[in-house]
Amino acid sequence: MFSLFTKNFAIDLGTANTLIICNNEIVVNEPSIVALNRDTKEVIAVGHEALMMHGKTPENIRTIRPLKDGVIADFTVAEQMLRAFIRQANKGRGFWLSTIRMMICVPSGITDVEKRAVRDSAEHVGAREVYLIQEPMAAAIGIGLNVREPKGHMVIDIGGGTTEIAVISLGGIVCQESIRIAGDELNMAIKEYIRKEFELDIGERTAERIKIHVGAAVKDLKNPPEPIEIQGKHVRKGIPATIKIGYQQVAEAIDKAVEEIEKAILKTLEAALPEVASDIYAEGIYLTGGGALLRGLDERISKKTELKVHIAEDPLKAVAKGTAIALENLHQYRYLFAGER
Repeated sequence: MFSLFTKNFAIDLGTANTLIICNNEIVVNEPSIVALNRDTKEVIAVGHEALMMHGKTPENIRTIRPLKDGVIADFTVAEQMLRAFIRQANKGRGFWLSTIRMMICVPSGITDVEKRAVRDSAEHVGAREVYLIQEPMAAAIGIGLNVREPKGHMVIDIGGGTTEIAVISLGGIVCQESIRIAGDELNMAIKEYIRKEFELDIGERTAERIKIHVGAAVKDLKNPPEPIEIQGKHVRKGIPATIKIGYQQVAEAIDKAVEEIEKAILKTLEAALPEVASDIYAEGIYLTGGGALLRGLDERISKKTELKVHIAEDPLKAVAKGTAIALENLHQYRYLFAGER
């Protein structure tokens, strides 16, 4: 099937996961990871399939996460991954001779060089038009906030590589903080804690599983999850071992990282204009991204800021949804974009 038209791809190119929306449908929701043959540099797998290989590969295969701290760290591999995801997004939808239009969300603290890397990757996989939108702005649009009204909104997007904190009003970001402490940093804190307290080495996937199943930002939860059993390698003995870990231990492990996020939130609030601060006081703070699902985080931030904290209805997809809405309504949102070609 051949057709001539413009095809829109809204892309949340994240450190941990990549989501692609085409025609209001999520067509890709995969981990941002690639498995390569070390000798030939050939792509063996991407996404979920590559993640299953992570930490288990023989010498001739390596797994790479091409994004770090929300930006492209390995241009070549990022391009290969994006190309594979675009093919996946178009699978079963017919071959097209068309203009590809892409909008990609980026961290608010991204540099011009990093923006260029994102644009180049998109152009190399066939995009004729490339737009960039800042993650907190996309998140705000995705959860239904009217970003163009003369009213202050505070959005915190906690992803895999960065935590984006922004105060938005009149279609612009009034003040913001972008810190490279987020999901990956929490995983590392959990790994280090388990190594220190239990003399057990665990992998990234296990740390992520702990965070999902028993992760918490506070040590006192009303509905605590049951402890989980995990396996790893004993540091001294060098043999497989098993331990049980509960949410209170995880809260202790990630306490310092969460504290850094709190500091960045307070810093952003301090920078807000008085009238905007008044709006935030009345409306509260909105949490999006995978980090918003951390048990007790909303309660902890609310206690620290003395403000209401709302968790988005679908926090993992808020940025991708907002990117798609902005792309489908270019005439309304063009002035929001962080750059375009």
